[in-house]
Amino acid sequence: MPYGQVEVPAGFGRRALLAGAGGTLMLAALPTSARAANTTMAGAPTGAGRTSRITQGTMLVHTDMHNHTVMSDGDGSAEAAFASMREAGLDVAALTDHATLFSIEGLSSSEWRTTGDLANAANDPGQFTAIRGFEWSHPLQGHINVWNTSDFADLLRAGSPGSLYNWLTGRPGGLASFNHPGREAGRFNNFSFNASARDQLAGLEMFNRTDDFLFEGWSSGMTSPLVACLNAGWRPALTGVTDEHGTTWGFHEGKGRSGLWVAENTRAAVFEAMAARRSFATRVSGLRVDATANGVRMGGVLNVTSGDVRFLLDLDRGAAWDGKPLRIQVLRPGTSAPTVVDVIDTVNGQVTDFTVPLNVADGDWVVLRISDPSLPNGTPGPAGHPCNDFAVAYTSPWWLRP
Repeated sequence: MPYGQVEVPAGFGRRALLAGAGGTLMLAALPTSARAANTTMAGAPTGAGRTSRITQGTMLVHTDMHNHTVMSDGDGSAEAAFASMREAGLDVAALTDHATLFSIEGLSSSEWRTTGDLANAANDPGQFTAIRGFEWSHPLQGHINVWNTSDFADLLRAGSPGSLYNWLTGRPGGLASFNHPGREAGRFNNFSFNASARDQLAGLEMFNRTDDFLFEGWSSGMTSPLVACLNAGWRPALTGVTDEHGTTWGFHEGKGRSGLWVAENTRAAVFEAMAARRSFATRVSGLRVDATANGVRMGGVLNVTSGDVRFLLDLDRGAAWDGKPLRIQVLRPGTSAPTVVDVIDTVNGQVTDFTVPLNVADGDWVVLRISDPSLPNGTPGPAGHPCNDFAVAYTSPWWLRP
C-alpha cells in the first residue's frame, strides 16, 4: 500500500554531532509508547506521566521529526531508522532526507517511495507513528522540512523559499517547518512572509542537535530568529529535533525533541496536533509541558487586545527532578532580541499560576521559555538578558487578536 497523504483540518558540513552542552542536567530514556507512561528503558528513570494537569482530551507523545539516512547525507541505513527510534522510546518519528542540494545528492523518486514503504511498515497506530517527509535544502536561504505530501520538491522544482511556499499551498494538508533558523545566511529571505502559506508553515526549530537557536546570529548583528520569524507574521509552533545524521537515531540525551499533545497516536491525530500548534520544544527526555493563557492552549489565539492574561503552566519531569528549581521567562516582541516582561521562579512538578499584563500594541505574540537558572546559555544574547541561562523548553506561541 503506498504511503498516503492524511487530510489535516483547515485553520489550523551537516554530519557534525555537537557535544552536549549542559549534559549533567539530563537523564536518559522515555516511555516506549503513548500508552506506557510508567515504563522505563534499560533501567533508566521514568519521566513524567502523559496526562496534563490543566487540560483534558489529549495525551502527550514524544517526537523527533527531523532525521537523515544514507539516502541523502546521513550514515545509517533507512531500513534501521524507525526501529531504532521506537526502541529509544520515541512515540512519533519522521525520516526527512534532503532533496538534492547541488553537490549533495538527495532523494530520488525511488528512494522517496522506499521511505514511504518503510514508514508504512513501521507505523503502528495507537503505539508508534512513523512519518515520511523531506528536507528542502537551499545553501543560502535555509532548509525547510515538509511532511504529509505525496511528492517532494528539490531546487529544480522550487528554487527559492517563495517557490516552495507556492508548491506547498498546492498540496492541502502538507505541513512544513523552518529548520535550524539562522544557520544559513539568507534566513528564508529574511523570513519573508507569505500569507497563503502561513497555516501550513507549522514549525520553527528552537532546538536542533544541542543548539538553542534563540540568539542564533545575534553576536554578528542579526536579529533573533524567533523574533524575526514571529514579527514577520508567521505563526509556527516551536519544536526541537536531533537532525540525526549518524546511526543512533533516538538515542540521544541533550539533543532536541518535541512534545506533542494528541487525541491519539495516529498519523491523522499527529498532523492535526501539529496544525493546531499543540507542541513544545525541549532537549530533555521525559519532560511534560502544557500551558494555557486565559484558558487557551499554547498555539492558540487570545481574544485579547489589552489587559491581564492568566497563565497556567504544567511542568514536570518526574521523580528524577523532584524539587529542582526552574525559571519561566515571558517572551514578547523585541527588535534584535525578545523582550522579557516577567520572570517567574518555579519548581519541577508544580502547576504554576501567574498573571501578566499584555497589550497588542507591543506586539501580537507571547512565548514561555523554561530554563535551568544554574546553567549558562551556550549562545548568549545581550549582556544581562534574562535568557542567558540554559533553556530546557519553549512553549509554542500564543497570538493576541489585533
